[in-house]
Amino acid sequence: MEGAIVLYPCPGSGHLVSMVELGKLILSNHSSFSISVIIPTAPFEAAATQDYIAAVSATIPSITFYHLPPVALPQNAFNSAKDFPTLVYQLCQLNNPNLQETLLAISSRSKINAFVIDFFCNASFQVSSSLNIATYYYFTSGANNLSYLIYFPKIHRSLTKSLKDLDDMNINIPGSPSIQAKDMPDSLLDREKYVYQCLVDTALNMTKSSGLIVNSFELLEERACRALTNGECAPGDSMPPVYFIGPVVSEKEEDGGQIHECLSWLDSQPSQSVLFLCFGSMGVFYTEQLKEIAIGLERSGVRFLWVVRNPPPNDETVGKLTETDPSIESFLPEGFSERTKDRGYLVKSWAPQKAILNHNSIGWFVTHCGWNSILEAVCAGVPMLAWPLYAEQKMNKTFLVEEMKIALPVNASEEGFVSAVDLEKQVSELVESDKGKAVRERVKAMKDGAAAAMRERGSSRVALAKLAESFGMIN
Repeated sequence: MEGAIVLYPCPGSGHLVSMVELGKLILSNHSSFSISVIIPTAPFEAAATQDYIAAVSATIPSITFYHLPPVALPQNAFNSAKDFPTLVYQLCQLNNPNLQETLLAISSRSKINAFVIDFFCNASFQVSSSLNIATYYYFTSGANNLSYLIYFPKIHRSLTKSLKDLDDMNINIPGSPSIQAKDMPDSLLDREKYVYQCLVDTALNMTKSSGLIVNSFELLEERACRALTNGECAPGDSMPPVYFIGPVVSEKEEDGGQIHECLSWLDSQPSQSVLFLCFGSMGVFYTEQLKEIAIGLERSGVRFLWVVRNPPPNDETVGKLTETDPSIESFLPEGFSERTKDRGYLVKSWAPQKAILNHNSIGWFVTHCGWNSILEAVCAGVPMLAWPLYAEQKMNKTFLVEEMKIALPVNASEEGFVSAVDLEKQVSELVESDKGKAVRERVKAMKDGAAAAMRERGSSRVALAKLAESFGMIN
């Protein structure tokens, strides 16, 4: 009977693509197994991942996709990025009967050697354990973040209050920089919330699993990788093997085969002269903040490529407009586009981020600190300005600035607002100061380190071979 590796990603595009890319990586180095990907049907982003899945299906016959039927979620379960963790935990819990049926169907045709799940799919651990299938967790973020998650049950047991009531408290764990309680993800701030208990349960189940697979590499996060490997982050709990197999990034973006106009514009710009601003698939700003970004960019004098998304529906300006799809200029200072047309380029909603970061004209990157974006910037050797928006991104900012030293911080107010004056100042610091130059040198070294990790006998290739061995894979 043929052996199979079954992957169970969280349906958000950043998680799903990273998981499928892991499957491709496994196949490219160990081709003796087939990969099955089970995808829950979610009430968001279906169109964003459909083309990607279709392209993988058409080009890699060893990867088969199974789509679970829709389940009944609470009404208005997903209104913003902050709702995402609760929604996906609920989605995976409700899908357990469908998942069990699918796993049994796959196991009737193939021997399931391993079941690899996204950490948001923790509810499925109950199903795979009952079927005696070796279960691994794929952590799509970095080693520092994983250290905090694994350690979190100890923090939970040591406190009687929620972190939201202790926002000035510093949290210290082995192998990672100290984090203020208020900079932890919203999901971990209130111990009475459903999602909080889900994350505590996830951390505990991770220590009982067959292994943890991390999308990072040892040179980038040396201290955290060492602390995880040595079991320092799971005091009192056993720790399974940890495999640092990154950076796992998508080989190419699905853009319909068209060269995006912004890449042609970049061709006409000087080498390493353009500041790229992009804030992820769920990164939106109110008009007031968009105007401050525009003023800061205009005053800075730097060349820029800025991906602009429409503000949320409750934005005051959105409410006044009659068009269903208003122009970018509706939300920016009057005449901004005209005044900056010789050195700036605006893109609405989406741009091919990886291709842009790897373009010779890109010199710097203003990022929301999503882990996929960080890895893409590292692989391209582009220094960053860290502007976190939601989820674990405030933590990532600390890791980028203090631990990895490959970014400078954006200084935001308590509410997250960044003024034009501050943005202009921080862009200038990244572009012109000795601090900015040191960041550039450091990120170039990490680019070389990432390439070395993925080469034959590199740390990530060695970890992948050990992972394949634990799956029982034979070439």
